[in-house]
Amino acid sequence: MLSVLIFGPVLAGLAVFLLRDGRQAKTLALVLAALMVGWMGVVLRRFDVTAPGMQLTEFVPWLPNLGLNYHLGCDGLSVSLLALNSIITWIVVYSTPAAVVRPRLYYGLVLWISGGLAGAFAAQNALLFVLFYELQLIPVYFLIAIWGGPRKGYAASKFLLYTAVSGILLLGGVLALGWLSGRANFDYGAMRATVAGLPVAVQGTLLLTLLLAFGIKTPLVPLHTWLPDAYVEASPPVAVLLGGILAKLGTYGLVRFGVQLFPELWVQVSPVLALWGTAGVLFGALAAIAQKDIKRMVAYSSIGHMGYVMLGCATATPLSLVGAIAQMVSHGLILAILFHLVGVIEAKVGTRELDVLNGLMNPVRGLPTVSSLLVLGGMASAGIPGMMGFVAEFLVFQGSYQVFPLQTLLCVLGTGLTAVYFVILLNRTCFGRLDNRTAYYPPVWASEKIPAFVLAGLILFLGLQPHWLVQWSEQTAQNLALTTVAVASPVAQL
Repeated sequence: MLSVLIFGPVLAGLAVFLLRDGRQAKTLALVLAALMVGWMGVVLRRFDVTAPGMQLTEFVPWLPNLGLNYHLGCDGLSVSLLALNSIITWIVVYSTPAAVVRPRLYYGLVLWISGGLAGAFAAQNALLFVLFYELQLIPVYFLIAIWGGPRKGYAASKFLLYTAVSGILLLGGVLALGWLSGRANFDYGAMRATVAGLPVAVQGTLLLTLLLAFGIKTPLVPLHTWLPDAYVEASPPVAVLLGGILAKLGTYGLVRFGVQLFPELWVQVSPVLALWGTAGVLFGALAAIAQKDIKRMVAYSSIGHMGYVMLGCATATPLSLVGAIAQMVSHGLILAILFHLVGVIEAKVGTRELDVLNGLMNPVRGLPTVSSLLVLGGMASAGIPGMMGFVAEFLVFQGSYQVFPLQTLLCVLGTGLTAVYFVILLNRTCFGRLDNRTAYYPPVWASEKIPAFVLAGLILFLGLQPHWLVQWSEQTAQNLALTTVAVASPVAQL
């Protein structure tokens, strides 16, 4: 079941590479991405939300002398991100302009990244996770360096440098765990037993190494400086890929390696981690308020919203972990619709500058549908009730308040600041008077709106029916929660 999600996109990317006619690349890639979405539906039907532990496991010895085995499985954390990966991949392929240059290379790289991400989320062997983690590096570099904006070379090189450092730190931490265990077994269960027997100082060094690795990937402040350049210079579909799913490798690693492998030490350092997440929320919001480029504003908002995930992980109660996982999915979908709409606005209007944009809600000569969807995306990001952003943030706050009340209240303040910068964005972009000399924009075709409609439908449905969002991760959150800090109340029935 899970191998199809990995090798399906990989083989699909290879098929796209081998096409003789590049004009067929998008059609083939779109059909194959849709098939992966359908297969993910089969996986979800087979997944038992009440069962503890890993499900749909696969195990094939690969290099047993090195401790590297092809060991797959999924729990509530993995299956949620696997579903997000499938949806975002289809959105990226569909929303890419038909006239994209070198289409076979472009779509092949996108599909390979999707397969690699599925492998990372499904891996139950740390070395296998590192392998899939590193496989994203070069394809994403090319997607930014070839199809990016004016400063694409600088942004791609910066992304490559930071991500390479993240990979080196991750590999070093994993190999150190294997060396300290004295045996060649990198399965998560064996590594958990190894960590439990290590001195606290050694555990602290290893955990710090992994936190830096995943902090760069997420990214968390002050390890975030690659993100604004990469997101802004990437084309809109690639920005959707980066923010919608690739950054979730970092937050996934925080839970899988931090909470799961270092539970005792995690409790001791959780106040620092909660402050780290809170600082990210406030910095991201304040930095977004100061931006004049709407794409850069959305990029900084991403940094702030990753802080909510960090707060939920730091608290590590059942409710906060459910919220953290829900926030990963929510953030991916909301960021995807925002980047897609920003790309449409730039293509039709020719600018992303707040000082130039105005009146796009005009029903005659503006972009009323795009503007309406942008309002919806801004409301979802600001945590307005009835949308999935509210559900995820409320769960994080509710689960974290009894453990870290001050940090939680500061993050609630960050939600208010989120509303501030989206009000600024929407007020200057969507409302006001159009310039009669320049406001003659090309029409937005129905095909250009479909990705936004799909994402908006998911945001609204999962906001009004949150059970469909949280049911997958409730049992996993219960298993991961640390009993020494867990709140007595069970996960809220939504």
